[in-house]
Amino acid sequence: MSSHTQRKPVALAVGAGDGIGAAFARKFARSGYSVVVARRDAGKSEDLTNKLAAEGHSLQAVSLDARDPEQISALFDKVEQEVGEIEVVLFNAGSNSPFPFIETDPVIFRKIWELACFGGFLTMREAAARMVPRGKGTILVTGASASLRGKAGFGAFASAKHGLRALAQSLAREIGPKGVHVVHLVIDAGVDMPAIHERRRKKFGDDHVDEENILVKPDSVAEAFHTLVKQPKDAWTHELDLRPYGENW
Repeated sequence: MSSHTQRKPVALAVGAGDGIGAAFARKFARSGYSVVVARRDAGKSEDLTNKLAAEGHSLQAVSLDARDPEQISALFDKVEQEVGEIEVVLFNAGSNSPFPFIETDPVIFRKIWELACFGGFLTMREAAARMVPRGKGTILVTGASASLRGKAGFGAFASAKHGLRALAQSLAREIGPKGVHVVHLVIDAGVDMPAIHERRRKKFGDDHVDEENILVKPDSVAEAFHTLVKQPKDAWTHELDLRPYGENW
């Protein structure tokens, strides 16, 4: 990591895949932030890193297991020492793979919970520990429809997302008065990504519906994140739900 970007505000994304995480990186890098993204395999962000570098923006990718307390702590230390003070943190990790309830292996259940909920706790704890003494900063948490309601086949994921939402609520009430903004953003729809299109084709066929009006675009989510970060302290949003116009409520 370079030490030449310390004058810029720093944004860190944990769980930065090719959808929302990548869109967050593009938006904040192009808005003047030094951006660091962490995912299981940093090599998968090489194309994004090169593209933003060609535009003159700073993006660095690191490999990380978001379930490991030592790796999370070391990541925050490294970014703050080598890049600068972290002003924005996004927790975006999770696995929404469906499993019938009776057939859900306890090991699988635990892994889903560890990634989506425990990983969120670790990330928010490290962010809060650094932001509270400075009296500023924003912690963004990606929620889902499963944050609000369970669905057949998604018991493990829904339990983790319910827990993550509760963590964000509790943290907001604890550190909001200390100047740190905590936001839980509910993506109450599918996200416009190749994996979602493939899943929908397998379930419904090739021409069942116009997907343009029922999927949220990652760049639109990133735009919402950026707007939330810029809110004045007298009118903070804690929870915001996003859904496309064609989504069935």
